[in-house]
Amino acid sequence: MREGYYSDKYFVRAREILLKDRHRPRVTMQVFGKAHAYLGGIDEAIAILKLCSERWDELEVHALYDGDEIEPWETVLLIEGPYDAFANLETLYLGVLARRTKVGTNTRRVVDAARPKQVMFFPARHDHWLVQTGDGYAAHIAGAIGVSTDAQASWWGSEGIGTVPHALIAAYGGDTALASRKFAEHMDPGMRLITLVDFDNDCVGTSLQVARALGERLYGVRIDTSETLVDRSVSPQMGTFRPTGVNPQLVWNVRHALDQEKFQHVKIVVSGGFTVEKIRQFEEQGVPVDAYGVGSSLFQGRFDFTADVVMLEGKPRAKVGRSYRPNPRLERVE
Repeated sequence: MREGYYSDKYFVRAREILLKDRHRPRVTMQVFGKAHAYLGGIDEAIAILKLCSERWDELEVHALYDGDEIEPWETVLLIEGPYDAFANLETLYLGVLARRTKVGTNTRRVVDAARPKQVMFFPARHDHWLVQTGDGYAAHIAGAIGVSTDAQASWWGSEGIGTVPHALIAAYGGDTALASRKFAEHMDPGMRLITLVDFDNDCVGTSLQVARALGERLYGVRIDTSETLVDRSVSPQMGTFRPTGVNPQLVWNVRHALDQEKFQHVKIVVSGGFTVEKIRQFEEQGVPVDAYGVGSSLFQGRFDFTADVVMLEGKPRAKVGRSYRPNPRLERVE
């Protein structure tokens, strides 16, 4: 990072010119986003400046906090110091701000839509593995109650959560109850056992089989019906609603069936194509969901950040169209 390996080449060359010319102008760099969002990546950006700038003690940095709600054009980070000390780091701190803010904002929106229901952060399979650690932390700050990989949970000292997966069910011949029993037998008894119940496209029947087999050991069932399928229990009820995938009627069918057999303790988790809008629809209709698993929609959208030199030696020196915008919410970083 310090050598500019991950930086846009023009920043690296700009720094080389300043060093060769022994020109050390003191600048104020102002960073802002262009969308309403929930800020993420500030801690990483500061770490990059501390560890990779020429000398941290030459810089004066003011910043907001991870998780802060920000408005378009609001200054989120100010860096003052000799430009050559941090010129090559712009690509890096803007990149982490953009990525973490996107993940954190999208997560916060689904958390708000689901409140007080829980949201599980399940998009690891939709992006490169290298982004997991910071993305998981951004989701945690935004209010997700769990993540699916240990890497995603590592920054706050936790671990990933998960359910009995389809692949394990297939490995036991498609017998969801058997796979769930094996899970209970070999995993920590204190672990919450949640089982996917759509393997046979019969969520009601499978939920009951698993509940009967595991009793109080079963914490919850997870409905993940493909958006191209109509569950067996829904077929006789078709006509007044969209019947495919995980829909409100399917959840009600599972809840009623579990309650009728005295399995009121079994929670219902839903996943598969859930967005802010779909969660809002479920909540407005009072669908008996206990938690939402959300995946690829949490990587949608753009939350770009821009950095500009706005002051030179303490005097205004911004390009046309940009200007220094003080923000009283900023705090000095020690």
